[in-house]
Amino acid sequence: MSDELLILSALLIGVTVFAGRLLAGRMGIPEAIVLVALGAAAGFVPGLTQVRFPPDVILLVFLPPLIYSAAFFSSPRDIRAEARPIVALAVVMTLVTAFAIAGMVWLVLPDTGWPAAIALGAAVAPTDAVASAAVLKRVGAPKRVVTLLEGESLINDGVALTLFSLAVTAMSTPLSVGAGALELGKVVVGGVVWGTAVAVGTAWFRRRLRDSNSQLVLSLMVPFVAYVPADTAGFSGVLAAVVAGFYLGTRVEGMLPPKVRVTGQTVWRGLVMILESVLFVLLGLQLHAVFEAVAGLSPVRLALGGAAVLGTAVLVRLAWEMLVPPLVRLVGPGGADDPGSLSPRERFVIGWCGMRGAISLAIALSLPPTLDGAYFVDRNVLLYFAAVVVLGTLVGQGATLPLVLRWTGLAGGEDTRREYAVAEEAMGRAALSRLDELATDERVDERAAERHRQMLKLQVREARAVLGEDETARSRASRRVRGDLFLRHELARVQREALNRLYRDGAIGHETLQSVRRRLDLREPPGHIEPP
Repeated sequence: MSDELLILSALLIGVTVFAGRLLAGRMGIPEAIVLVALGAAAGFVPGLTQVRFPPDVILLVFLPPLIYSAAFFSSPRDIRAEARPIVALAVVMTLVTAFAIAGMVWLVLPDTGWPAAIALGAAVAPTDAVASAAVLKRVGAPKRVVTLLEGESLINDGVALTLFSLAVTAMSTPLSVGAGALELGKVVVGGVVWGTAVAVGTAWFRRRLRDSNSQLVLSLMVPFVAYVPADTAGFSGVLAAVVAGFYLGTRVEGMLPPKVRVTGQTVWRGLVMILESVLFVLLGLQLHAVFEAVAGLSPVRLALGGAAVLGTAVLVRLAWEMLVPPLVRLVGPGGADDPGSLSPRERFVIGWCGMRGAISLAIALSLPPTLDGAYFVDRNVLLYFAAVVVLGTLVGQGATLPLVLRWTGLAGGEDTRREYAVAEEAMGRAALSRLDELATDERVDERAAERHRQMLKLQVREARAVLGEDETARSRASRRVRGDLFLRHELARVQREALNRLYRDGAIGHETLQSVRRRLDLREPPGHIEPP
């Protein structure tokens, strides 16, 4: 690929990401679907048909920071509480789905062999929680459902990649059950040990860093330091990155000062947003190439085979969620009346959140083009099946997920709003108590203390109104909150205008302008607020 074409491709991808996110916001469609569609359309641009992104680039550049970030910002308490269902989803169901898809592929393409069929099943078995979690959070789905899906996504890629690696090895070299089990143990244990070592070493080093920029650079390096050496050594790079992210995420409070945490979270959220968006656009570009490769084959055979594999991927997950957990609880220690069990509606939503993403297609594209020196005849058809599963689940399930949530009555967000109110009330009461203790302190100005007291009392009243059962009081509180946000926006706006005037008149320098502007940005609430 020429330098000019590479630059043009990067510019086009950037424009596509911007246009996709803009359109998705205006149309109310999940961003992943719009970005994939625009990426597929971009594949028709003359010259871009030559653009090919090696699967290793996607797996080595995109996967480490995405899974590390997901692990770092996950809730350790929630993950521990839901460890059993998460492991069941991420490990057991991923393996069951992989082998079920492999069986269907073997029925459709009996000459392709079991190892290749299992490799494809492993590639498309793991779900991508990015698209589903974004929709779930936007419509206010139950927190437990989101936790289960995000926890599943931390592990299922590692399970799938391990199974895929074993299957690809078996395609050219006979692999016994004992040898496979030994290799599996090495991959898992090696990944966990290396990830732990990276996390402990990073924590030790980070405590001795005082420069915020160095802290930020170190945080960007960690996922690659965890993933790449582990993957190169034949261990699970995914598990290494997850372990490192989870370990450091639970200890970041004591290692980083507040300003570094604020900057780091901003940088990481922006980075993850860009990587996810670019990944979906690349998925669209790759889909174009995959469908083009099978253009000369029988359309009927491709359509029936693709539908069979897609149906297996969707139905196995739904059947698992609707049938297996109730049976397990029926014979388990908690019995059928286990209070921690998910409702049928929640299980159906989890079963419907089976969207696959660019990682699945990247894994499938890693299938070897030759076997024992001969051309792998069925490779293009297997890639086509992977593309059908990715596109079918992403569009079919992703587009209908908001409707499913409303149909099941799980859209809402009341739990999150109440948790915010609980936190606001507790913090306000603690601050008021400390303010009373400081009332006699000569260092505390009485008028300043009274201003803070009034603001804290308002904070507590608003929180109590949200927690109360009076709908009228909640409505009044909501209007007051909107009014407060609007007022803060307006005050920040006029302060920013005054600051800019001072800079234009030469009263302050550029460094002062940037410093004061940053303080204003941190204090101002996000988004555009209309007058109440």
